[in-house]
Amino acid sequence: MTIAIEEETKVDFDFDYKRVIEAVINQAMDYKNCPYEAEVSVTLTDNDSIHAINKEFRNIDNPTDVLSFPLVEYEEAGQFDFLEDRDDCFNPESGELMLGDIVISVEKVYEQADKYGHSPKRELAFLTAHSMLHLFGYDHMTPEEAAVMEKGQEEILAAIGIT
Repeated sequence: MTIAIEEETKVDFDFDYKRVIEAVINQAMDYKNCPYEAEVSVTLTDNDSIHAINKEFRNIDNPTDVLSFPLVEYEEAGQFDFLEDRDDCFNPESGELMLGDIVISVEKVYEQADKYGHSPKRELAFLTAHSMLHLFGYDHMTPEEAAVMEKGQEEILAAIGIT
C-alpha cells in the first residue's frame, strides 16, 4: 500500500495526522475487502487552493472541505471483480491499483470540527473516509446513495476508534 501525503499549506494539528490518514485509508481498504494493494495520494491544502481546484474541475466557485479524484471507473461501486482484466488501472512499476487522489482543506477541517462540535482529528478522519468511498465509486446524489456512504463512513471510523 502506497499512501503519499503532501502538505501544500501549514499543517499544525496537535495529533499525528499522517497516522490518522493512513489508518483511515487502510481501514477503508479492509472495509471494502479490496483484494489489491493500492496507491492513494492525499494533499493537504488551504481554502484558496481547494477553491481554485473546485472551480477548475467542478465549476463550483467556492472552497470545499474535500475533493476526490478517482482513477477507476467502477461498473458497480465497491466491486473490484472487473479489474482482473484491466491493466490500465494498475501502476506498471508497483503493480498497485491506482485508486486516485484526495485533496483536503486544513482550514475546513478546523472550521467544520468547530461547527459540528468534535475534534479536528475526527473531522480529518471523516473527510478521509468520505473521500475513500468516492475513490471506490460511491456517491451521495440520492438519499439512498447518501445513506450507504454515511453508514460506510461511520463504520470505518468506528473500526479505528474515532467516533
